[in-house]
Amino acid sequence: MPGGTTEEMRRANLSTVLTLLYRNGPQSRTALGRASGRNRSTIASLVGDLSAMGLVDEDEPTSDGMVGRPSPVVYIRPDVAAVAVTAEIDELKVALVGLDGTILRVARRTYAQIPSAAATLESCADLIADVRGSAPVVCVGVGCAIPGQVRSADGVVRNAPHLRWVDAPFAEPLARATGLPVRVANDASLGAFAEHDFGAGRGADHLLYLNGGASGIGGGAVVAGRPLGGANGYAGEFGHIRVAGAGVRDSAGIAGTLEAMVTRAELLDVLGLEYADVDLLETTLLADRTHRVRAVVERQLGHLATGLAAAVNVLNPQVVVLGGFLASLLRYDPEHLRGAVAEAALGPNAEGVSIVASELGARLLPIGAASMAFASLLANPVAVR
Repeated sequence: MPGGTTEEMRRANLSTVLTLLYRNGPQSRTALGRASGRNRSTIASLVGDLSAMGLVDEDEPTSDGMVGRPSPVVYIRPDVAAVAVTAEIDELKVALVGLDGTILRVARRTYAQIPSAAATLESCADLIADVRGSAPVVCVGVGCAIPGQVRSADGVVRNAPHLRWVDAPFAEPLARATGLPVRVANDASLGAFAEHDFGAGRGADHLLYLNGGASGIGGGAVVAGRPLGGANGYAGEFGHIRVAGAGVRDSAGIAGTLEAMVTRAELLDVLGLEYADVDLLETTLLADRTHRVRAVVERQLGHLATGLAAAVNVLNPQVVVLGGFLASLLRYDPEHLRGAVAEAALGPNAEGVSIVASELGARLLPIGAASMAFASLLANPVAVR
């Protein structure tokens, strides 16, 4: 047997078991064996190793409905964590997220005006120190969700129109300030992968995700079970699909796009709200069925359907997940949106496509950003040492 093969196989097996627990939650040893294709003694040995590393623990055995000796239930401990950073035009949020998905701590900083990249980096370092504090966890790294185009190779924010950042280094200066490895990606792309692994897109190998927020409309896609990043990490800018010939321009200066025609600001205005978080906006919207509100919603749903149909024609997804205020639009009149997409899309492409609201809600971006920081650990659990 070639040198190193046994150790490499061991690492691969540990990765398989830990990843199954990370994505699917607590499972019995028997279930882990079935899902991984490893036998009972191998699973027992792997679980023992992961337990010795402080990554997993076990609860009382369960029979699993099968004849024979009961199988212990294995679960991930929250002792290993990652920092998740989400930047918006009006708020910076930093969360400490356990490997088991538990959000352990959250710190926020709000802004009266749009912050520069330098100011955001300074706030990030302070808030990361706050959430780590004296928490008895091993922090493996930082994942940052930014509403803009991020170069995946080095974490430089090439263009974040709403934040007004252009070619702003982010990963490297934040790594220097915190002493932790840092990865940065587009927020909606992270949302797509989070919904694929933990939310409304679980079990779907082909997923399209669109989110509507204060920074406009972003998107991401999962194709054949893998995130669609493109050559440099810029794929998924569905908000800039042109859906109308109107002269209204989006944050990038492009006329008639989905982001220009479907806006949170217009919804707040027609509802008479100066500001509202996602929950308040949705509650107020769903309670208001006046002609004035319905006219705005129907117009926005029409433009949203045009953009979704174009994406469905290109990507042929199994499921389309909508987050932020786009989920609220869907809930206002789901049949209107689904029918309009079916009319505008090619018949075979639209067959069987589910259009659903995000399941993760406020946990979406913390979970998605933390997943980047956990990627190396999941690939090689031995690294936690």
